[in-house]
Amino acid sequence: MKKTFISTLLIFVGYFSFAQAPENLVKYVNPLVGTDSKFEFSNGNTYPAIARPWGMNFWTPQTNKMGDGWTYQYASNKIRGFKQTHQPSPWINDYGAFSIFATTEKLVFDENKRESWYSHKAETSKPHYYRAYLSDYNTTVEITPTERAARFRITYPETNKAYLIIDGFFKNSYIKVFPKERKIIGYARNSSGGVPENFKNYFVIYVDKDFEEVYGVKDGEITLNNLEVETKHAGSIIRFKTKTNEQINLKVASSFISAEQAELNLKNEIGDLNFDQLMAQGEKSWNTQLNRIKVEGGSDDELRTFYSALYHTMLFPRKFYELDKDKKVIHYSPYNGQVLEGYMFTDNGFWDTFRAVFPFFNLMFPEMNSQIMEGLSNAYKESGWLPEWASPGHRDCMVGSNSASIIADAYLKGIKIQEIEKLYEAITKNTNQAGPLSSVGRLGVQYYNTLGYVPYDVGINENTARTLEYAYDDFTIWKMAKLLKRPQAEIDLYAKRAQNYRNVFDKSTNFVRGKNKDGSFQTPFRPDKWGDAFTEGCSWHWTWCVFHDIQGLSDLMGGKKNFVAKLDSVFTAPPTFDFSYYGIQIHEITEMLVMNMGQYAHGNQPIQHMPYLYNYAGEPWKTQYHVRNIMKKLYTPYPDGLCGDEDNGQTSAWYVFSALGMYPVAPGTDQYVLGSPLFKKATIKLENGKTFTIQAPENSSEKVYVEQASLNNVNYTKNYLSYADIMKGGTFKLKMSATPNKNKGIKESDFPYSMSNELKK
Repeated sequence: MKKTFISTLLIFVGYFSFAQAPENLVKYVNPLVGTDSKFEFSNGNTYPAIARPWGMNFWTPQTNKMGDGWTYQYASNKIRGFKQTHQPSPWINDYGAFSIFATTEKLVFDENKRESWYSHKAETSKPHYYRAYLSDYNTTVEITPTERAARFRITYPETNKAYLIIDGFFKNSYIKVFPKERKIIGYARNSSGGVPENFKNYFVIYVDKDFEEVYGVKDGEITLNNLEVETKHAGSIIRFKTKTNEQINLKVASSFISAEQAELNLKNEIGDLNFDQLMAQGEKSWNTQLNRIKVEGGSDDELRTFYSALYHTMLFPRKFYELDKDKKVIHYSPYNGQVLEGYMFTDNGFWDTFRAVFPFFNLMFPEMNSQIMEGLSNAYKESGWLPEWASPGHRDCMVGSNSASIIADAYLKGIKIQEIEKLYEAITKNTNQAGPLSSVGRLGVQYYNTLGYVPYDVGINENTARTLEYAYDDFTIWKMAKLLKRPQAEIDLYAKRAQNYRNVFDKSTNFVRGKNKDGSFQTPFRPDKWGDAFTEGCSWHWTWCVFHDIQGLSDLMGGKKNFVAKLDSVFTAPPTFDFSYYGIQIHEITEMLVMNMGQYAHGNQPIQHMPYLYNYAGEPWKTQYHVRNIMKKLYTPYPDGLCGDEDNGQTSAWYVFSALGMYPVAPGTDQYVLGSPLFKKATIKLENGKTFTIQAPENSSEKVYVEQASLNNVNYTKNYLSYADIMKGGTFKLKMSATPNKNKGIKESDFPYSMSNELKK
């Protein structure tokens, strides 16, 4: 009886521990990280995204003019609106945006005249909640969002002239007011490209107070009792009478499908929940996801930096699907303008996110990534092409066909992909055709497939970068082709093309370099020339972009000694540069210069994996030193806390992985190359129910080197962890030291994967 009681008690305690609410980790997240940026210099180029994880809509305070990609800048002193935004990057800009604002006393619509002073001292910014005091009008605006809806709570002073402004934005909009229902509907059609002709973002707003007057705004002209406006720039102003500190509540929702669907989204996601209830729901939603990784044993700033970075990894790609009246998943296609069944995601540049964001999803959020894969299949069926930069449809930006990496890495890691044959068809179509945009398909494919590289002198810009990315993507296709048991000739073709990186490597300089159609290298050659043969970088950065065959690259350089010396030189070479290709000193160059880290340019993606490459040459302690230095020097939890563009979570995903002590150098393999963990303990809760724990109890800012390691109490010597080992759950324990262990990780059998080594077997 006693044993039975104790067993029952243990079961109860265990259940209580499992069922208890997640720890409040939202308190560590600062959505303002990265917002202290401008066109000339990026500390992240982010805005405070007030949202649910991967939500269809974000909300953000708007400090800059309508249409400005830098919608919120920390250094600004005034707010002119609270905008529903879908912007993934200031360079890509927004679509379907509209805003809400609150004023008193003066009837004004013009955003340049209505803007109000505000202070960060009277501002609260959390993932699930935003609050700002508008001093010009003595009003306070609060926002809490869902995935497709939001609640506003606006506190007004005592006045007969309390105004609510709805701004439908430029590029054609529509607003209609129903005073008896205290309801406003409308749509916004603004975009920067990537939308069909029938694109609209339909919105509906309900207000919990009677309207005294309604003004319509048509292209700046304000008219009393004008309840319906359809024009280039539509707006509406509602007047109320308010008492001291009276709160007016708004329920807002939108849809890319229809006005009726916007109403349904509001009903489904808000219903009868009041502001505080919805806010608590949002906080729980974020805490549930943030608690998937629990880090301990770091400073408060390190915890805030980590969880702010984790928040940034869970914003994009955004959900571009909705649920109909039967809870069926449907979406408006940003490719053909039809309403269709199935998932759709958007607002992502795969050139950035194939590196760490999608590998992070495969590790932590496989079910969601399965939905994203279905969305990619739908995008292909609806447009004829895989998206490489979607916002919301195809955009002409960046190089490569990196959808291959994203799909292959997911499939090779066992992510459920219903239409893998259709996606393989889409990937291989890319390898044989240039698309309707330079970023879709493969620009220069006819040269690449015949010569083995995209020539420098045939009028195709960024040719060497394209060659390197196509070769890596062909490696991931080779891996897929083998798993799918494709014909041997097909498998061999992609194996051969995966080695095409060799064709643009110049052994006389130990750099990759533009190569002419006749086989000669482009001259004159400066390894510090940005652009031209490369994309947003120079040969110092792109030489390392052979993710899948670092051993092959090392061999080309003359062996490990030369390879390591070349790696070392990146951090010690003078930060010289040539920007003649661009005509101006682009912000990425400036960001490299101010880091004082030689030619290392962490603010842009091509070189972010490079510090981990020492593991492939038997000097892992140098990786440990550099990654800890980069984390310490370039990341903080403050508005200037990122370096370069955040780019849909990639720069943050680098930090999240690195703080855990590893990085996916070559997506499409099952390995995470080891670095130096930042915390004394990190507990990763996997979706399969397993837990993987990384322990480094002696860890400190001085003890950055790994003296020895064990995996599940067995001595571990390899310079990588495998996906399979992590997914099994267990404990990876590291003994840290202030001095490097130069006898650990030096055997070739401990080096991470390289294609050349597989081909030798």
